[in-house]
Amino acid sequence: MPEILRRNATFLVLVAFAAASAAVVWFTLPHDREVKSLGIFLFKLLPFVFAVEAIARVDLDLARRLHLARILIPAAFCVFLLYFVPKIFFYLDDFPTVYYHVLVLTPVVIAALVLAYRLGGGTAGNVRRIGYASLLIMISGLEDLAFLTINNHTDPRWSTIPEVWSWASHMTVFLGHPPTKYEAYALIAARVALALIILATPSRWFERLRPGSRRSSRPAN
Repeated sequence: MPEILRRNATFLVLVAFAAASAAVVWFTLPHDREVKSLGIFLFKLLPFVFAVEAIARVDLDLARRLHLARILIPAAFCVFLLYFVPKIFFYLDDFPTVYYHVLVLTPVVIAALVLAYRLGGGTAGNVRRIGYASLLIMISGLEDLAFLTINNHTDPRWSTIPEVWSWASHMTVFLGHPPTKYEAYALIAARVALALIILATPSRWFERLRPGSRRSSRPAN
């Protein structure tokens, strides 16, 4: 047991950091959709970053012996199905609350997907590539654009794409002011491009972040 703990010390520390930072975000910060500052915005991403780094360091041999795939993947799905979905249905008439729960749900889904990939034998580097690229897509603004374009809006405010995206606080914190339509397009393009660059980067660049990766076999790109 001490040997197992020593070998997985970094993983356990990252899990603890992920849980602690998630608890701070969930229990101490306001549950609102507005981003108050860049610092708060970045802090709210910490649980996801710690979770991805922990998943990238999962001891696959130990995970197989403990049948963690059978435990953690259904558990992650239950968090989605038994907590967030009922919350979404319950608050359906309260858009800010629904929006906040979906906002928190999305990184959980991403983390569950990369966990499933990792427990299935996926490389640590690809866990990072998929996880961080997915996060960039999440915060890119594509969802805002999709909301405006794929729905049949009857409200005049949304029947055409607004000239100023006053609600997009995840962009405002970077620009210092609500983005214009074309500034929003530029930010979306930049973030999506960065996500594509991450996905196209050779896996070995991300594998080097894992201690001892040089002794492992070369991952597939």
